Amino acid sequence: MSGILVIALALGALIYLAYRGLSLLLLTPALAVFAVLASDGGPMLASYTQIFMQATGGFIVQFFPLFLLGAVFGKLMDASGAAQVLADGIIHGLGAGRAILSVILSCALMTYGGVSLFVVAFAVWPIAAHLFREADLPKRLIPATIALGAFTFTMTALPGTPAIQNAIPMPYFGTTPFAAPGLGVLTGLVMLSLGWLWLERRARVLGPGYGDAEEDVAQVSDADQPGLIVAGTPLALVLLLNLAFTFVIIPQLDTSYLDQSLYGDTDIEAVRGVWSIIAALTLSSLALIALNRARLRKRLAQALDSGAKDSLLPIFNTASLVGFGAVIASLSGFALIRDWVVVAGGDNPLISLAIGTSLLAGMTGSASGGMSIALSTLGETYLEMGLAAGISPELLHRVTAVATGGLDALPHNGAVITLLTICGLTHREAYRDIAVVAVVIPLIALVVLITLGTIFGSF
Repeated sequence: MSGILVIALALGALIYLAYRGLSLLLLTPALAVFAVLASDGGPMLASYTQIFMQATGGFIVQFFPLFLLGAVFGKLMDASGAAQVLADGIIHGLGAGRAILSVILSCALMTYGGVSLFVVAFAVWPIAAHLFREADLPKRLIPATIALGAFTFTMTALPGTPAIQNAIPMPYFGTTPFAAPGLGVLTGLVMLSLGWLWLERRARVLGPGYGDAEEDVAQVSDADQPGLIVAGTPLALVLLLNLAFTFVIIPQLDTSYLDQSLYGDTDIEAVRGVWSIIAALTLSSLALIALNRARLRKRLAQALDSGAKDSLLPIFNTASLVGFGAVIASLSGFALIRDWVVVAGGDNPLISLAIGTSLLAGMTGSASGGMSIALSTLGETYLEMGLAAGISPELLHRVTAVATGGLDALPHNGAVITLLTICGLTHREAYRDIAVVAVVIPLIALVVLITLGTIFGSF
């Protein structure tokens, strides 16, 4: 069977069966093995243990602390009553009619401040749940609302964003995180405004009613609630401490020992982001416990245990998708697809770059993965084509970053799976709106970016 056809069948089956609610822990290795046997006839067990499990395990090793600490922090915010207080404060300040926008901006602030989108999902979920309950909005819109704030314009479009998707193009094009700032802001506004309008329209169409889904969200009596400042301090600490550790504290440390084999033959740039989040979440969680010690006295052990357990399924689901992507990328048919997509679009380097990056991100279910494959293969060629056509490297950078943020959010994307798991919803219930705000609208914004860049150049 054609290698390309096999990959298409495996990806199609993964998307369809994930949408139907089948367990990814069983689905991903089964489809990965099918792809190997039907495509290259390669060694089944070696592909499973040496490719699938190595990639799966590598993701868990690198990111499990973020999932664990993020889930624990979110559970502590909920159990202490802080999430409920913040939700009430937002409603009092902005009105119940601004619940959707409040969640979007909360996610955007945290991700633009450098907090991992996985951590943001865990931290914002209890606040969003209380907000949507009080505003009598459908729960099924919460995942799309969080996705719009965390997975779209702050990840790819806004200049200076610390997201990895904004960092990968820099060595290939000789640019900075602030490449094409004007175009980035305009593109981000397109995503934000269209996404917000869609969610508000959907809320009107669906009508009032949170839904009767059972969920583990605490309801704390008014007499036992913390004050607004106490409730908001831990969330602010996550953002401020992350910035402090990233740009001030860790760079001043002597980390020369990291080049030893005992510590993985690495350097500080490879681990600084993870270290910063670990430190920020740990200290913020301790501060949250200290500020709410009386309120948490009877609920602390349960909150810690529940948070730890809640982190397991999201991390394993996401990691198994990474393993599936690694197996697909190892197949000979993938090389043919890669070679085609990176030259699609003809002589226009912006269109070629956008098509190649978008398709590879969709196939791998990873924005950074698709971008890395496209740039490592023909990054220098894109730069030469762009310069020959009078296109600035800054515009190439911004188009590359924005192009990763569309097809990457297909149903098999790890962040999408994690978000739905955290919210206790299925693809059937909530993915339609995620698809609009995180796939369709970013692709529209990409077209706007290329059009404006072609007409006016980089600004």
